[in-house]
Amino acid sequence: MTLQERLFNDMKEALKARQAGKQRLSVIRLARAALKNRAIAKGEELNEQDVLDVLAREVRMRRDAILEYTRVGRMDVAAELESEIAILDEYLPRQLSGEEIRELALQAIATTGVSEARQAGNVMKMLMPQVRGRADGKIVQEIVRSLLTPSN
Repeated sequence: MTLQERLFNDMKEALKARQAGKQRLSVIRLARAALKNRAIAKGEELNEQDVLDVLAREVRMRRDAILEYTRVGRMDVAAELESEIAILDEYLPRQLSGEEIRELALQAIATTGVSEARQAGNVMKMLMPQVRGRADGKIVQEIVRSLLTPSN
């Protein structure tokens, strides 16, 4: 079963659950709308990787919004966004831990032979296809830069 089929089936289940599935239904509808918009922009059907990319972008947008709502003291909205992220996470592959990303980054650094932080882009080019959909690019970049920056 594809992710889009799974989203559709879960949306039907949330509809049947009525009030209990209200938030889940809302999140799935927003995700399906984002997928439809991406398919229209692309001009063709989405493959599984495209679906994962859209869902990961939806999670990333919510995480960014949480930071802003927390900064202005709107903890109620931040908590709601956290629960939406939990729903979307069910459709994404297991996220890599910081240590797993670090190990992959060390391998990429060794393979590319990069030794300076200004060459981090070469490592990122090699590393991102390996972690796509399983790690946030910002976190990967921070780890790569920390590994390439000499400690004082």
